[in-house]
Amino acid sequence: MSAPSVARPLTTHPLVAFFEELEVPETFKAELLRGEIVMTAGTDAVHNRIIQSVRDQVPGDRRGRPKTQVAGKPVPTELITMLVEVVSNNSLDRDHRVKRNIYAAGEVPTYLIIDPAAAECRLLTDPTGTGEDADYTVQRLTKFGDPIPLDLLGVKLDTTEFQTFTNVRPHSHP
Repeated sequence: MSAPSVARPLTTHPLVAFFEELEVPETFKAELLRGEIVMTAGTDAVHNRIIQSVRDQVPGDRRGRPKTQVAGKPVPTELITMLVEVVSNNSLDRDHRVKRNIYAAGEVPTYLIIDPAAAECRLLTDPTGTGEDADYTVQRLTKFGDPIPLDLLGVKLDTTEFQTFTNVRPHSHP
């Protein structure tokens, strides 16, 4: 898969260089989304356990274990097989709408949104379109406890141990 043309101009933008050199405090996460640096507070135990479970179940390849990224150099989309987001109360719209659009425009083959507030996972595949009109054409909704087939990786993700947030109201995204 070739890199989408929409991603190329960003690599020379001064904001990208600034982002690459950004020193993020240990308990924070920084993301560069549509020309804006978004910094959020650290994750909680539920989030961390879900991420660890996914990492334990997804096989590594010649490049090693699945990676988590807080800040640093943007990864070319042609090197990405799947992106996973664990939704927090503060990232609902960003994860369900903004990143969905950005990742589809970048032709990321698989985007998995794990939502502990709704106790469900949304697996998005087959990206299409460009720019702000990009989206995924296939969507599979799975409740916590049911397996998620990750065909590109050749595994079924076990969600039986995924926990839910106790202090967050359920929502109706997207």
